[in-house]
Amino acid sequence: MNRVYVCNCFGVTEAQVKKHAEGGACTPRQIASACKAGTDCGSCVRRIQALLGRGDCSRRESADQGMPVLSEVEALEEAA
Repeated sequence: MNRVYVCNCFGVTEAQVKKHAEGGACTPRQIASACKAGTDCGSCVRRIQALLGRGDCSRRESADQGMPVLSEVEALEEAA
């Protein structure tokens, strides 16, 4: 199997980034939260951005329309 590494610091592959993106991670910061990619030296952040592109993402569409994207998280914090 051919593995193309995006983040050498944490050994994160393109396939892993794409899997997290399919799971709803729309930004490099969300990818970082999911797998640490981009949190050490930062040299992979542009590559992560390129992989994420401007594809379909419900959270990104909400943000582009000026709607809050973390409302679910905020609701959970208020309930706690």
